[in-house]
Amino acid sequence: MVREYLYAYAALSPWDDCLDSLILPNADTEGMNIFLAEVARRHPDDFIVLVLDGAGWHRARALKVPANMTLLPLPPYSPQLNPVEHLWAELREKSFHNQVFASLDAVEERLCQALAAFEPDRARIHKLAAWPWINNLNLNAN
Repeated sequence: MVREYLYAYAALSPWDDCLDSLILPNADTEGMNIFLAEVARRHPDDFIVLVLDGAGWHRARALKVPANMTLLPLPPYSPQLNPVEHLWAELREKSFHNQVFASLDAVEERLCQALAAFEPDRARIHKLAAWPWINNLNLNAN
């Protein structure tokens, strides 16, 4: 048996109901740096607070956090607090249920289609991301 992998990175915004995503070959610091730079590039006039879990590549010393972004780590063992986890559950349920794929390329194609269909659906993104605890963050606190 041969195992092949690809990794989806995503960020949901509760303020403008935006989804940014990338599919990369690795889940590591290099991939996270690529993703952070891409999100910052897509939103040059915004200051971004990116909520993330404790994955090693989310807190690596070599992480390059763009100037218009800050990272907000969640407490350990609390994935339920991260809205992007609900995106993954939604994608698994709606786009990958009861499916067998002939190749990793076929999986990647389906993932691309699913993410592309999700991006313009602002109401769906809002439902997944606009949680009261996120909307009530005091971003002006010192």
